[in-house]
Amino acid sequence: MSELRRRDLLRGLATAGLGAAAGAAGGWGVAQLTDVDPDPPAAAGIEPVDPHGRHQAGIVRPGTPQPHGLLAVLDLAGTPDRTSLVRLTRDLGERISALTGAASGDAVAAAQSEAGLFDGAGDLTVTVGLGPRLVSAIDPSLPGSEDLPEFASDAGLALERRGGDLLLAGYGSDPNATASAVTWLAASIAGARIRWSQRLFRGPSQGTITRNPLGFHDGVIVPRTETELNEHVWLPEGPLAGGAVCVIRRLRLDTSRFHGASRTEQEAVIGRRRADGAPLSGGGQRDEVDLLAKTPEGEYLTPARSHARAAHPSFTGSNLMLRRGYSFDDGTLPDGTRDAGLMFVCFQRELRTFVQTQHRLDETDDLMGFTTATASGTFLILPGFSRNRPLGAALS
Repeated sequence: MSELRRRDLLRGLATAGLGAAAGAAGGWGVAQLTDVDPDPPAAAGIEPVDPHGRHQAGIVRPGTPQPHGLLAVLDLAGTPDRTSLVRLTRDLGERISALTGAASGDAVAAAQSEAGLFDGAGDLTVTVGLGPRLVSAIDPSLPGSEDLPEFASDAGLALERRGGDLLLAGYGSDPNATASAVTWLAASIAGARIRWSQRLFRGPSQGTITRNPLGFHDGVIVPRTETELNEHVWLPEGPLAGGAVCVIRRLRLDTSRFHGASRTEQEAVIGRRRADGAPLSGGGQRDEVDLLAKTPEGEYLTPARSHARAAHPSFTGSNLMLRRGYSFDDGTLPDGTRDAGLMFVCFQRELRTFVQTQHRLDETDDLMGFTTATASGTFLILPGFSRNRPLGAALS
């Protein structure tokens, strides 16, 4: 890639949001990603995450998601053939291995220096996904070749924030290192153009569970055991076994109006208690909602239009989704609207799981009245890779 092309792409990434430096939950400051402190203090107690394995890192590994993230959705020039796509994914895997310290010493030092990771990668992970256009060009019968339909809640969603060819999802404890790594990877792809991107953060977590911007616990009911993950998340067979189908949705939330409601009203919208995340039908935080439980007066304890009831798999006939959501805050729009909310990220074996659920939410979920979708896409998350099996080898 020419130096001019590299500078152009870096400028585009910064304009799209990759140039924002992480701040407090109230907003993000602005900085150039290339201006990395050459001698930052070393992070104590942060364990590196091995990028190699049956599944890519950043999905169930590490078990507790890192506090910062950056999603970049890119478009590729033309339609790469199978050989070009296999080469592209192989090169990305090799660069990820080098960035995260899983390659030879010389390769690690060179990659981290080029990317600006002067204090190492810490617990950085980068997950790679392919959009439906690329997957269907290889084989329309493959998982991940189907695009998302247009949902009722997508009204006003700009065309440039739908879909995309390539997902680079970086997560880590160091927001600057995470942003620099994703920027470097994106700039290494010839002909790539940024479609949209988003800096992310999340509060203290225990596994997948954290409080979302509305103040309620998120990521409570998800597959956790290997048996559950095999049943609900991982593609079960064929060359893509061990991969998954990912959906990302950037959801602007009207937190001011939601927080203006009473706690009882808020809990009726969510279907769980705000204090501890337990279902209104009773039990503890990780307990399933009892959809049949009623008050002595015959009212459902879990309200008919609550999110917990609307999203329940028994109504959609679908599997569970593995959710690893993050928050975002891009300040205030010119009209005074706060551009902040939730980046919904989920993984499942088939796209139908999400599609069926979203259609039902649009019909029966009162939470949708506080939600505006501002970006959306689905991606085939490739199976994991190793030193002997390149990323994307399943496509060859």
